[in-house]
Amino acid sequence: MTLIPMPAAPMPAVIAEVEQKKNQLQQSFAQLGRTLVAYSGGVDSAYLAWAAHQALGNKMLAVIADSPSLARNQLKDAVAFAEEQAIPLRVIATGELDRPEYIRNDSQRCFFCKDELFTLMEKVRQDLGFDCIAYGVNSNDQGDFRPGQKAALNHHVAAPLLEAKLTKEDIRTMAREAGLRIWDKPASACLSSRIEYGRPVTREALAIVERGEDAIRDLGFRQFRVRHHGEIVRIEISREELSRALDPEMAAEFARIFKALGFKFVTLDLEGFRSGSMNTLLPAGNLLRRIG
Repeated sequence: MTLIPMPAAPMPAVIAEVEQKKNQLQQSFAQLGRTLVAYSGGVDSAYLAWAAHQALGNKMLAVIADSPSLARNQLKDAVAFAEEQAIPLRVIATGELDRPEYIRNDSQRCFFCKDELFTLMEKVRQDLGFDCIAYGVNSNDQGDFRPGQKAALNHHVAAPLLEAKLTKEDIRTMAREAGLRIWDKPASACLSSRIEYGRPVTREALAIVERGEDAIRDLGFRQFRVRHHGEIVRIEISREELSRALDPEMAAEFARIFKALGFKFVTLDLEGFRSGSMNTLLPAGNLLRRIG
């Protein structure tokens, strides 16, 4: 019988640090008052919504944007989690696909997506008499290219997880300790992030990506991305699952699935899955560019 080693117990200093961050998060909610939480169903926003509900009860409301860039299975799971935890939830329809700046899909696309979301959430906030809006940015997000954070600053959106200096690992650990099933949920992002920069974001392209990812999920893969490069699809599979994806029969299944979706060339990225891989195609100047 093979014995699986137990994970090492956290050091007392680490436990104390996490507890301090938890306390800071609770203090942030107390200061914010009646809060709308921008919710997507990912680990960060789900934990933020849960923690806000624990602290504020019905003085909080999670708000999720229903748009073509949110996969239907993600929306369904997000709604289910909120129901499981009795978190108040409102679903709103966003219209980022009506914005030419968003459709053109340059390096600032995420800014216009978040600007649309926070503009609509501000109206909900005013209509319902809430005090503020919060979203789930964390400390690790500061090291990546995320134009949506500029939109949050413009709309004076609070960042409780960031203020408490919580990392992604901290959030997963605390979600696991709280018994939340989403603690190990694979990282996700909107479907538009799968489309190469400069290629217009259309409902058709989003639907193709979603159908492709649904098919890969049905094959039993857990962490992956379908990257749309026009006639070429680039499939990223986590390194832990990559050997299975490289099996000739599986490769043939990928080809069958994605050629049926209209791609002429089907490729498997040998570097495996990594978040934000499309950003490597951007010139350095684009990454530094700011929106006034």
